[in-house]
Amino acid sequence: MIGIYGVLAYAVAQRTPELGIRVALGAKPRSIIALVLRQAALLIALGIGLGIGGSLALTRFIQSLLFEVQSTDWRTYAGAILLLAMAAAIASLIPALRGARVDPMVALREE
Repeated sequence: MIGIYGVLAYAVAQRTPELGIRVALGAKPRSIIALVLRQAALLIALGIGLGIGGSLALTRFIQSLLFEVQSTDWRTYAGAILLLAMAAAIASLIPALRGARVDPMVALREE
């Protein structure tokens, strides 16, 4: 969760001038939040996809360590995906709200 927050906070900080221009041109805070959350959703989906692929590939190697548990227990995968996706969504909301509160004058003076 901290890693997702850090990456998105950095991305929002890098896009502050762009967000300031959008606000100056009349963008509503909802649209700024939606823009940042869309970016976060893309990163979350990419991470889930890579995580599933990596975990399915590695279960062959650690199958001997799993006692009385199937290596492809889909309920466990679904629970982990749901938990991490919810944590990532909450972590991405903080930078999204910060991006919606960008003052256009401050954002434009940064460059």
